[in-house]
Amino acid sequence: MALAFDEYGRPFIILKEQEQKTRLRGIKAQKANISAEKVIARVLRTSLGPKGMDKMLQSPDGNVTITNDGATILEHMDVDNQITKLMVELSRSQDYEIGDGTTGVVVMAGALLEQAERLLERGIHPIRNAEGYEMASRIAVEHLEHIAQKFDFGPINIELLVQTCMTTLSSKIVNRCKRPLAEISVKAVLSVADLERKDVNLDLIKVEGKVGGKLEDTELVYGITVDKDMSHPQMPKKIEDAKIAILTCPFEPPKPKTKHKVDIDTVEKFQTLRQQEQKYFDDMVQKCNDVGATLVICQWGFDDEANHLLMPRNLPAVRWVGGVELELIAIATGGRIVPRFQELTPEKLGRAGLVREKSFGTTKDKMLYIEHCANSRAVTIFIRGGNKMMIEETKRSIHDALCGQESHSQQFYCLWWWISRDFLLNCCRGRCR
Repeated sequence: MALAFDEYGRPFIILKEQEQKTRLRGIKAQKANISAEKVIARVLRTSLGPKGMDKMLQSPDGNVTITNDGATILEHMDVDNQITKLMVELSRSQDYEIGDGTTGVVVMAGALLEQAERLLERGIHPIRNAEGYEMASRIAVEHLEHIAQKFDFGPINIELLVQTCMTTLSSKIVNRCKRPLAEISVKAVLSVADLERKDVNLDLIKVEGKVGGKLEDTELVYGITVDKDMSHPQMPKKIEDAKIAILTCPFEPPKPKTKHKVDIDTVEKFQTLRQQEQKYFDDMVQKCNDVGATLVICQWGFDDEANHLLMPRNLPAVRWVGGVELELIAIATGGRIVPRFQELTPEKLGRAGLVREKSFGTTKDKMLYIEHCANSRAVTIFIRGGNKMMIEETKRSIHDALCGQESHSQQFYCLWWWISRDFLLNCCRGRCR
């Protein structure tokens, strides 16, 4: 490599190895692209099926992930080839549209390209190969529709759905608890599903995990769990028939947003300022009590002095609750998110049959359970595990089980693959026109 200058004095680099570089064209370029995809397919092939092996992935910052989920494996792989990037996008789109089968689509694509390579060596044009695959796809879909069988299910008859989810969980690291996890997944889906419209909004299913306990302790909560506790240790730990005020405004006096400052040089001025802040806070508490709220959930925090004043006024509160959790709480309880205290009315309060604080393990970690809600369509799958890696892998497994498509999609992959292969080979032999 050498540095040179053009007639305008602008520098440019001359690569001495440029003569040794070549550009692949024609069949060589096609084979190179196919070889790159076959490498990715071979990596994921060992993770497919009930006896598939898990992969241990290490990120640049040292975090370790153990999984056999194809989309997760490809997300952590550092790929440079454009064809392998297409495989990553293929797996990502499968995960986005279907939720499962991310490993199968990549393995199937590798197998089909492997057969296409043999056809290219026989002199068949790539466009003819693509047309053959499209015809094989139509034949496979028609055959699947011909042999498909429909089964009825409902809130009581869920055994077939449970078996489908068990098939999904059989290839996961949580297969020893596949039966209870499958039942939890099916009950969660049926709780949020609109069977008349045949629509399922998986956003209403919150998957939460906390380190500690056993995998068998995983439970389905017909409501919302929040990784928070009551703001004051002496507040009640159990509230029945709760009327919840969901606030996104600060539960404290407003702070000046200017560069000016207030100088307090006497005790009387300090007492006046303190009384004014306390009066402002008393007005906010009184507004909550006037509308009948028995619990306040606030997105923002409030200082310890304000927290201490909540106790004598008999108003339990929870602070620093995230925006996504606030939305789920509003959906589950049928309440409205209130941005200003002036807009708080009794009609905007959420209602829950039971709000309780629960402690876990020897570390006394606490979480808030909001159950028996007015609109129980929002549910939570609360996962327990011995470490963080187990929790994360269980979340991925539950996601696949909720989608519940692996057993059917795997049969489709196998059938479509065999029909496609036989159809293309017959085309090569001149048997199909």
